[in-house]
Amino acid sequence: MLGNILASGVQYTVQILEAGLLIYLLSCGLWKRQKAVLVYLFSLLFFDEAVRRYFFHRYGLDSLAYAYSYWLTDVLLALEAFGLMCIFFRRGCAPKMWQVLRLSLPVVFILVAVISYLSLSYHKHNLLHDFIYEFEQNLFFTCLVLNTLLFVMLQQIEHADQELGLLVCGMGIQFAGPAASLALVHVTLGWPAAYSLLGYVMPVCTLGMLLVWLYAITAAQKDATRGSLGRMRVPILAEAAGVK
Repeated sequence: MLGNILASGVQYTVQILEAGLLIYLLSCGLWKRQKAVLVYLFSLLFFDEAVRRYFFHRYGLDSLAYAYSYWLTDVLLALEAFGLMCIFFRRGCAPKMWQVLRLSLPVVFILVAVISYLSLSYHKHNLLHDFIYEFEQNLFFTCLVLNTLLFVMLQQIEHADQELGLLVCGMGIQFAGPAASLALVHVTLGWPAAYSLLGYVMPVCTLGMLLVWLYAITAAQKDATRGSLGRMRVPILAEAAGVK
């Protein structure tokens, strides 16, 4: 009973933060600089509040339709997360390094898809379901590795983008929990308790990511506002002192 109450509380908090961040980005004009983040936040909110909720009320929690809607939207979110990581790499890398990564990242994605399919060569009875699960698991691990590499790389840059560093840190929280939980499911051969843990870990990690993103975006906006005020004061003070 207490677990269900806490899970519902986390879920509602996640939805409020997703909607709040979307509104903040749109109202402050930050969406122009954070288009990829905006799309990802919208997808999180839309898939959860519209798609999954529709299948839940129409077919029920234990239905096959709801299960497929949940896992398919989860895969779409994982694909968007991979795309978001590519965009973060573009922002954080030097132009010469990006020229190499721009070719390497699609190859990594293709390898993940191929490895996921080959790992199911002996499980033809439910190929679609198994491929979705295996592909998502491998993609989460890949995103976690890429996120870690990017975070380490940003620490080596003397004047790194602090906002980007926090966004990457938030994505690390989002990837780490599900990757560990999916690994536990794999190691325990589908132990029901591991599946239940996955259902709790994913929203908690999303909540952690959103809190870090909220701090990153609001702090960056405050710094930009202070910078603008500082630039405005310079000519005013100069004019008051008689400087031409």
